[in-house]
Amino acid sequence: MTFLSTNPATGETLASFEETPDADVERALDRAREAFARWRRVPWAERAQRMRAAAAYLRAHKEELARLITLEMGKPIVQAEAEIEKCAWACDYYAENAEAFLADIPKESSGRAAYVAFRPLGPVLAIMPWNFPFWQVFRFAAPALMAGNVGLLKHASNVPQCSLAIERVFREAGFPEGVFQSLLVGGSRASRLIADPRVAAVTLTGSEAAGRQVAAAAGQALKKTVLELGGSDPFIVLEDADLDLAARTGAWARNQNTGQSCIAAKRFIVVEAVADAFEEKFCEAVAELRVGDPMNRETQVGPLAREDLVEALDRQVRASVEAGARVAVGGERMPGRGFFYRPTVLLNVKPDMVVACEETFGPAAAVIRVRDEAEAVAVANATSYGLGASLWTSDEARGRRLAGEIESGSVFINGMVASDPRLPFGGVKNSGYGRELSEFGIREFVNIQTVWVGPAQ
Repeated sequence: MTFLSTNPATGETLASFEETPDADVERALDRAREAFARWRRVPWAERAQRMRAAAAYLRAHKEELARLITLEMGKPIVQAEAEIEKCAWACDYYAENAEAFLADIPKESSGRAAYVAFRPLGPVLAIMPWNFPFWQVFRFAAPALMAGNVGLLKHASNVPQCSLAIERVFREAGFPEGVFQSLLVGGSRASRLIADPRVAAVTLTGSEAAGRQVAAAAGQALKKTVLELGGSDPFIVLEDADLDLAARTGAWARNQNTGQSCIAAKRFIVVEAVADAFEEKFCEAVAELRVGDPMNRETQVGPLAREDLVEALDRQVRASVEAGARVAVGGERMPGRGFFYRPTVLLNVKPDMVVACEETFGPAAAVIRVRDEAEAVAVANATSYGLGASLWTSDEARGRRLAGEIESGSVFINGMVASDPRLPFGGVKNSGYGRELSEFGIREFVNIQTVWVGPAQ
């Protein structure tokens, strides 16, 4: 298998890489096992020193690394720089907090003493996507490595240069050999890696289909998994919302990273009483977004990462229009080179239309009108996904009450759904299980060990 690095803005091939040979994969697995035996015993202060060095390297090389992201998957350069900064933040956050998060917890018991300890599991296989090619990896790696685990990265096949660059970050930061390794292997080899006894656990960010395959393989091998899968996040606008702020935020929430985000707002569920006003403001905000060369610092929306993603999004839009939706903004591929699709708003969308039922991974927003808050919550929950939700109301108490009725891993009241190292991140239903980030994320890949000290009292 050959891994092609393609510039989505031009369609040109930047570089190609051959798949890591089986013999080299075997050696990498042995190195991971050997590195874990040593790394788990490294004191907290030394682990933190290395992780802070990784943060410093990321910041020192931000322009170079951000440019690589933009060239390889098309993210607008300003957003790519922000992604690198966020990775550095996560490294510093866990360097500062990991020891406290995993400190022993005393417990009452029948013995003279008892406590809960958190022990690392071993090599963790990370199967990561292309849409946030650095952030998705670092939000796993920073807590996992600080906990004493080691990492094996199987990155998406269209971002091989990012994959190799991430390994370089950890190497240049002084992490010992084998603590973090990138493997250029295809998806068909993932099940073999999961089954390998040298791999202790698996984390995946990807599609629902990939999640089912990884969960099945890990279940067969009886290995712990964390799955962060797709989303069809609702953006609920109630009659007492700040419509100007909701519309501006909604336009960005749908189109950040060219709409290629699991937690992007996708279904805009608007109460009928304010629907006309919101739709007008929302369409204006989307139409004003600057689309173009992702290397241009003024660009807000760049190309989609691959040709097939443009085709899939266009299929979803066309199917919904045929079913009765109306294109208010965009609705078509842009002419010329590259994988560009116009930021799109579809009105008159019904909950059973394709753009409301399927995850749309690109700059297309579906606006659904509802009678009241009860129907808004019902429509929001009428999906197989449950990753994030945004809820807009001027009544905070009302927002808190309705948040308890929404089936999702997070609810942001009067704000755009986003990941934050300080907050747990993950979903329910077909959006996966387990959590990343915060103290909850670092405890996913540890053995929660009970230690009882006798004799009994």
